[in-house]
Amino acid sequence: MPNSISLANCSKRRVSYFYDHDVGNFNYGPGHYMKPKRMHMVHNMVVNYGLYKKLDIVKPDRTTAYQMTRFHSDEYINFLQSVTPDNLEALAMQHGGLEQGVARFNVGEDCPVFEGLFEFCSISAGGSIGAANKLLNGEADIAVNWAGGLHHAKKTEASGFCYVNDIVLGILELLRYHQRVLYVDIDVHHGDGVEEAFYTTDRVMTCSFHKFGEFFPGTGDIKDTGLGKGKKYAVNVPLRDGIDDEAYKSVFQPIIQRIMDWYRPGAIVLQLGGDSLAGDRLGCFNLSMKGHASCVEFIKSFNIPMIMVGGGGYTIRNVARTWTFETGLAVGEDLTQQDLPYNNYFEYFGPEFKLDVPSNNMTNHNTRDYLERTIAKIIDNLRYMPFAPSVGMQEVPRDFKPDDYIDGEDSEHENADVRMTQKRKLQTMGVL
Repeated sequence: MPNSISLANCSKRRVSYFYDHDVGNFNYGPGHYMKPKRMHMVHNMVVNYGLYKKLDIVKPDRTTAYQMTRFHSDEYINFLQSVTPDNLEALAMQHGGLEQGVARFNVGEDCPVFEGLFEFCSISAGGSIGAANKLLNGEADIAVNWAGGLHHAKKTEASGFCYVNDIVLGILELLRYHQRVLYVDIDVHHGDGVEEAFYTTDRVMTCSFHKFGEFFPGTGDIKDTGLGKGKKYAVNVPLRDGIDDEAYKSVFQPIIQRIMDWYRPGAIVLQLGGDSLAGDRLGCFNLSMKGHASCVEFIKSFNIPMIMVGGGGYTIRNVARTWTFETGLAVGEDLTQQDLPYNNYFEYFGPEFKLDVPSNNMTNHNTRDYLERTIAKIIDNLRYMPFAPSVGMQEVPRDFKPDDYIDGEDSEHENADVRMTQKRKLQTMGVL
């Protein structure tokens, strides 16, 4: 059955779970689709299911502005660090007038300036950087950061409810020791920010399964495969409305298997946006909870260090159910064998009060012929990709230490008069 989850591949692993209670207290504003409260809901379920006993629960260090500039521009991060709802107009005027200043960093309706914005970003990014370091230090086989997964954020601007790209920052951390990193994205929206960041390198392969065609962000065509040294290392799987568990699995598994056989990544980052679930307020797919989670099971079966992050998901009771279930899979527990425990958000899960997100009767517009042609095209794109590309000898950038940088200032051990450009930083890390 396509919905079944086999625990044969879900044996117990050392799992670090990053959680900061403050993250669920932020509010994008009345009527906004993004609800950070869903992180409270997930964590409350994790606790009440008793999963906390099998997890190494870690409160992430808040990411500094300096660390964020490993990917984002100094000017953009300075803006995020300074802006508040009260001073937005004054700050925007400094960047060429209110309209131009707001447009420059793409803050506004979709990406509002809310109270505590920078702190929210620092928690989200801190979890993904911390998760990477748990893997690098050999302290975990799987690291989970549900507050992460904000895959649309660009180097110089916010996009799609995302401000700081925690995924890119986590991958840059992994690249200090891993020659190759695979990024897999099952959010209903294309993982454009992560793809763009690594579009010209073969050290990161990005693979995004998403709705394509008159749908945000409008990118992710099957023909987009990377540039220069990164040619063939961006994989885009454009899907149509209503894809169900069986159809999704028929595309996901052969493509991922092909990538794993040839790319041989040292670590994997899996973005588990919940807006690909059936009944999402902004999504248009028809995955059940178990269909979504089967992607976790399949990736986990390769026994490669893995980071699991969140992302989209706007029917929050279903997001909470699915991410709780997937946390269980990480530690080898099938929570569907247990009754839904009483928790602080119990009323959200009525009237059925079950840990389940069923598919509905939505029409699947992904014909067998369309899916087979899509798979064939992607396999053809990958056909001439070199087997496990080697990476030349490179200096490993030194670790960030908590006392290295305070409030974004250079430490006394650095030459404060010398500022590395973004390009030079990436070259130092062996990304460019």
